[in-house]
Amino acid sequence: MRKPLVMGNWKLNGSIDMAKNLVAGLRNELSTDVACDIAIAPPVVYLDFVKHQLGGSNIILGAQDVGINLSGAYTGEVSVDMLKEVGVTHIIIGHSERRTYHKESDEFIAKKFGVIKEAGLVPVLCIGETEAENEAGQTQAVCARQIDAVINALGVQAFNHAVIAYEPVWAIGTGKSATPAQAQAVHKFIRDHIAQKDAKVAEQVIIQYGGSVNDKNAAELFTQPDIDGALVGGASLKADAFAVIVKAAEKAKAKK
Repeated sequence: MRKPLVMGNWKLNGSIDMAKNLVAGLRNELSTDVACDIAIAPPVVYLDFVKHQLGGSNIILGAQDVGINLSGAYTGEVSVDMLKEVGVTHIIIGHSERRTYHKESDEFIAKKFGVIKEAGLVPVLCIGETEAENEAGQTQAVCARQIDAVINALGVQAFNHAVIAYEPVWAIGTGKSATPAQAQAVHKFIRDHIAQKDAKVAEQVIIQYGGSVNDKNAAELFTQPDIDGALVGGASLKADAFAVIVKAAEKAKAKK
């Protein structure tokens, strides 16, 4: 039985006071004995501070991105070893904002995936189609291409102890969300696509949904058999809303 992961991506939001208050709110709202994994990914400058705020809790520390180099003349980059040293275990890569604004290719993202795995950490690989691609019926082709970049570079076994976050680009930050049935269809396709290479790997890989997930729509999304939690954006900045999403994931897991 897969253990759902609910992960909050703070994006370019936060301050020392905000981080302190948000973590305190989460610790107050959430039990230390939960049936799903919980993670938050603050901006990199707050990672060490948040790690200390999380002390003694069961909330996992995540990062929003990582470089492919371990050291050297790479101004502004952050290495996987640096993130690991401050307590990060899960690292988001391939987010549509990185693909779009920073022109990151599937192959470049696959390199990040490999660096994270080599360090013994967990990659959270974001995949998903744009609105134009969705309307053109290319959802499955886009998702397959983004997954295959990792398989071609590293082999299907790389998806052991890894996370995939299906995030339709047209639903991120727009208030739109795929219906539970639409999301489930894509999640099933992703799992079946990996199963063509290795059924055991496909069965254990965590596939989150992301794209305007909030405290209102999470419960229905989580009832779907192939949706293993969520990568949450805006709603992760509110302790009460994020806690509702976590509790919805717990409840859904108990029924599966």
